[in-house]
This record gives sequence, structure tokens and C-alpha cells, in this order.
Amino acid sequence: MGERVSARGVALDALVACERQGAWSDGYLKRALRAAGLDSRDAALATRLCFGVLQNRLLLDDCLGRLSTVRLEKMDAAVRNSLRLAAYQVLFLDRIPPHAAVSEAVELARRGSRNPRSAGLVNGVLRTLVRQKDSLEFPEDPALRYSHPRWLADAFAARLGGEEAAALMAADNGEPPICAQVNLGKATPEEAAAALGAEGVEAVPHPWLPGCLLLSHTGSLETLTAFREGLFYIQDAAARLAVLAAGPGPGMEVLDACAAPGGKSFAAAIAMGGQGHVVSCDIHPHKIELIRAGARRLGLDCISPELLDGKVCKEEFLHRFDLVIADVPCSGLGIIRKKPDIRYKAPGPLEGLPRVQQAILDNVCRYVKPGGALLYATCTLLERENEAVVRSFLDRQKDFTLEGFQLPGAFEGADRGMVTCWPHRHDTDGFFFAKLRRSGIGTPQE
Repeated sequence: MGERVSARGVALDALVACERQGAWSDGYLKRALRAAGLDSRDAALATRLCFGVLQNRLLLDDCLGRLSTVRLEKMDAAVRNSLRLAAYQVLFLDRIPPHAAVSEAVELARRGSRNPRSAGLVNGVLRTLVRQKDSLEFPEDPALRYSHPRWLADAFAARLGGEEAAALMAADNGEPPICAQVNLGKATPEEAAAALGAEGVEAVPHPWLPGCLLLSHTGSLETLTAFREGLFYIQDAAARLAVLAAGPGPGMEVLDACAAPGGKSFAAAIAMGGQGHVVSCDIHPHKIELIRAGARRLGLDCISPELLDGKVCKEEFLHRFDLVIADVPCSGLGIIRKKPDIRYKAPGPLEGLPRVQQAILDNVCRYVKPGGALLYATCTLLERENEAVVRSFLDRQKDFTLEGFQLPGAFEGADRGMVTCWPHRHDTDGFFFAKLRRSGIGTPQE
């Protein structure tokens, strides 16, 4: 019988996979936790440890680098990440005794390294850290203190100024709220909250978004009766705002051009009261099945999932839709709270994303009826993928103009048709959306 895998062991495996294989921590962790069969408490610990290290990796490396005679980049990945795991526990988690963190890190390093000296190195560095932790000073540089690569910290500072950029980076290391959008075709917010409460989940109304509940003490959402019965779906408040701005209504023909996992399609269908039609597209077959399963669970019969590349024209879609939603592929730098390792993406490959985004916009805008609307959205905070893409589009497509909209709460730019949601200002994902109205005459440029 194999040796039982610990929470720290699962966290270490995920961190090493992120380094060696380019795995995404959230997806790898889900698979690893299922395979390990950890109980809910240990699964939560493994997730907290993995995410905590990723959120603070540059800071942890700075602290460890001051104490180790061997440079971290010269160590085996398992040894380096064993040190990071224990350092995170010692510096950030009060409930875990330092000796327990050190002891298991030594054992993980012993198992994970072929170098017989690794365990001794880990033991020595960590014991020094425990002795010096109260006198150890964190760096004042926000990029290092909040573990954001220099290029990204500089981009945020150029946009927001140094003080607010620091607040954004601090928020990136926080825990995002769990937002449940109520399926108003099946329940009122009060009824959904009561059903969740009966299953031990705390559900309170969102402070400014109607029809949205903030959840805590959820456990596994998929096992809840309220979830299986389709009383709600999970979607960040910012994404829900984008659909509100788009303005779907009963009887409309709507295209969600890059739809997976389907939240905006679900929001549009609910806003339409099930009257009309939502074509929900994605380029990946397995994601189409996710959309189909979600629509079935929610009882949203007006959604038709369809496999489609947003950059490739489909003739029968031309000039057909009252509303086209294009939540395009992007760098994802607005969802660092949910995917902490996304901040460590190499910046070079990201520079080509605006070309992809523009190609999708230039294609799907042709699907908008004269007089119809186009919503452009991303989950990033880089201007080159947001406002710059919209401005470039408007330069090319003269029959589209920005259109203002109303939102619950105060959001700068809503009256001009472009809004950015910020984690540190709004406690949402970092998210951008712009609403564009097509004139009643003319044809989009090819």
C-alpha cells in the first residue's frame, strides 16, 4: 500500500509542476487533490499553501536568499519549493507551529532530491529563518513586497501612480469573494440564500449588485442541492456588470462569441427571461460540453452551444444578432487573485495578443445587425489590450461608436461606454468592457 500523501506534499507537487511543466496551479491542484483523496481540511491547507507560495514567491525568495549559502536557482526544484513552502508557513501562517513546517520541509527535500546534502541545507536555512523571523525586514519596494514581476509593477504604476499600484498589488494577494449569481427563473435571491443557508452555506446579498450573493463556508459547491437544482451559478461581479452594460432583453438574438465557461451566456439568458436565443460559442469541444451542461443544470433552454473560432467568419451569422458579446482571449492579469501564477507569464508572448483581439473584433462585428450592439471584454488590466484595442477598432470600423450605459454603483467611464473594474477599488476581478453601437446603415470593413 502506497504512503499517504500529505497536504504539503500535494502543494509541493503542484509548485514543482508549475515550474517544470508550465502547469497552471488551479487545474493541477484540482486533479492532484482528487488523486490524493485528502479530506476537506487537508485539501484546503494544500490549496492555501500552494497559492500562498505563488502569491509571495519573489518575497520568499528574497528572504531565503539572505539566509542561504546556496543560490535558490542552483537548487533542485523540489528543494527550492520545500524551502518556499516552509518559509510561507513561518512568515505568514500563525496556526502552524514553525517546527512542524521545518520538519516536513526537510523530509520533502530528502524525498525530492538526489543530493544527500539537500535535507541538511533546508534544515539549516529554515532554522535560521525561525530564529530571525521577528527581526527580518520585508523590502519596501512594492513589486518585491507583493511579488509582482518588475515589468508588471511598472505597467501598473504607469497607469495608476505608485501608491495606488501598490494597493492593487496588495489586493492581488488577497482572497477573492465567491459570487453567486441567482438564477431568477428558478428562485428569488432570498429563496436562494435560504436554500444555501439550509445546507450550511452563509449567503449574504452583494453590497451593490442586485441578484448576487456572496458565499462563505461553501465546501464543495457542486455537491450542494441548491447548485444541482440550478438556483445559482458562480460568476464574478465584474463579468455580471459587463452583461448588464450590454443590455440583453426579451426576444433578442444574442451571440456570445468566446463563451466558455458560459457565465455571460447564462446571465444574458436570465436577463432575457428565456425569451429569445443565445448562441454560445467556443473553439474547444470540451468547453462546449461545459456550457451545455451548465445551461441544462440552470434550465436555460434558449442557449445553443456551438463550436466556432471567433476569428473565422460564419456566413449565416452575418448581420444577424441584436447583441454580440466578445470576451476575448487575453493576458488574464486581472484575475491574479484567482490564478496567482499568471503574474509570472513571460511578457514577450503577451505582446501579440492585441492582434488576436483585433482579429476577433473585426470578424464578429460583422455579425451585429444594423442598430445592434457589440460588447468587448477582457479580464486584464493592460491598456494595450483594452482601451487601445477599442480605439484601433473604432478607427477601422466607422459605423461603430461607443455608447454609454448605467450600472449599479459608481464606475468611472460608464457614461462614455468603457469601464475598468479594479480589485482594490471594487473588490472584483480586474475586468474591462466597452459597449459599441452599430449605426443603422453601412457595412463593417473587411
